[in-house]
Amino acid sequence: MKTLTTCLLLTIAVMTVSCDQSNSDPAKVSALRVEGTQLVNEAGEAVVLRGVSYGWHNWWPRFYNKESVKWLKDDWGVDVVRAAMGIHFKETELTYNEEPEKAVEIISKVIDGAIENDIYVIIDFHSHYLELDLAKTFFAEMAEKYGHHPNVIYEIFNEPVKQSWEEVKAYSEEVISVIRAIDPDNVILVGNPHWDQDLHIVADNQIEGVSNIMYTLHYYAATHGDYLRERGDYALSKGAPIFISESAGMEASGDGPMDYEAWQVWRDWAEERGISWITWSIADKDETCSFLYPSASDTGPWSEADLKESAKATRKILREKAGLE
Repeated sequence: MKTLTTCLLLTIAVMTVSCDQSNSDPAKVSALRVEGTQLVNEAGEAVVLRGVSYGWHNWWPRFYNKESVKWLKDDWGVDVVRAAMGIHFKETELTYNEEPEKAVEIISKVIDGAIENDIYVIIDFHSHYLELDLAKTFFAEMAEKYGHHPNVIYEIFNEPVKQSWEEVKAYSEEVISVIRAIDPDNVILVGNPHWDQDLHIVADNQIEGVSNIMYTLHYYAATHGDYLRERGDYALSKGAPIFISESAGMEASGDGPMDYEAWQVWRDWAEERGISWITWSIADKDETCSFLYPSASDTGPWSEADLKESAKATRKILREKAGLE
């Protein structure tokens, strides 16, 4: 009898431990899709992603690692990160057009880190110029490697500058077709002319016949004001979904003082409309928009002394939204 009782108690204890371990496992991310102008999860519930972008991989490769992704999730409360793969700048090493295998190796550390930590990741072709052949090669590789993960979002053209929307649209349609031949459903972000500010033009000539695409809007609060939000509202009224894949509280140069009032207006505008947003960036350049001082370690943890003003403000906002404050 004593032996039977002991066995029963041991069985209950093992079951209790197993249940506790199961409950503590992190939830896997939901597959995302676009319904109307809203990003939604598998249950059809509205989703607003909030996170940060890494700086150009070719200038700040030291921060591209799984450990920094984990720190950003656990300490900052991000649910999405953006891996910004630099394409040009031939005076520097590691750019995709110069060293494609090395570039992919570097950004893959962030992508893998996001998947392992159950957050979303934007694979960003961080170019200002049309590079159709490079983009098709790159996104075919990314879709083959990562397309089965619901964590992945593709950003196929960071910031067109001088190209017309007709040129960007034609480019986008070709790159989208390459991705969709391999990955039929993960969300794709499409850039637009003049640093992702011509949404009013896009709204009247949208890409057709493709699901789960969104158009990017980039703003820097001290420079961009009502006119750009009006363009965003016009795009939404025409059924064009928006994703803010890069933003910050200072001027468009990335430098100068923070404009907290203007930044709050932008964040309120996005939140009221259910628009996801990314803030720029994980880097240690001597400028306002770079979050870190050179004292910051490659991998985190980062102390208050390692964080610049914009980083402290962004971290506080993200932690509040994630329920960590």
